[in-house]
Amino acid sequence: MNAAPRQLSLITGLLALVWLWAAIDPPSRSDWLLENLLVFFFVALLLATHRRFAFSLGAYRLFALFLALHLYGSHYTYAETPLGDWLRDSLGLARNHYDRLVHFAFGLLLTCPLRELLARRAGLRGFWLDGLALCVAMAMSAFYEQLEMLAALIVSPDLGTAFLGTQGDEWDAQKDAGLAMLGALGALGLRRLFGPRQGVAV
Repeated sequence: MNAAPRQLSLITGLLALVWLWAAIDPPSRSDWLLENLLVFFFVALLLATHRRFAFSLGAYRLFALFLALHLYGSHYTYAETPLGDWLRDSLGLARNHYDRLVHFAFGLLLTCPLRELLARRAGLRGFWLDGLALCVAMAMSAFYEQLEMLAALIVSPDLGTAFLGTQGDEWDAQKDAGLAMLGALGALGLRRLFGPRQGVAV
């Protein structure tokens, strides 16, 4: 067994441990299940497409880190995470901003894997590759906001407030999408500064 499969197995095992921890006695089991619909879908999609398109090891690390952040939020509910409470109290913020952190992380962590997919499947390079990766990340963020609303309305309307995590902010969805865009711009900027000059590796 070479290094890459071993490392991929390690990443999968560590993520499974995080998932198990998050599944143990969450404050709201119903909200946890609703939040994990995203995890179930995303992991199933990666598994179903792995033989036809295998991402780089770096991309899988980024996927795992994003999912771990999401699982942490799903355990406590996003509005009540201890990390978010600590940041709120330490910085004198008006609310728990953990949800904002994860939306920013969505753009920061997932844009380079999206770029890798577009480079290898669509054959794009340079400005068009970065531009389309940014657009896809923004579109996915906006689409998720719609899915979040539909899930709250259709699957469990009584969990809407906890699941959406708006915390009374009428511009919550727009701010979330904006932070995802900033994260995506940050990822592309960092890659320009520090990433490989050749190829499509993350």
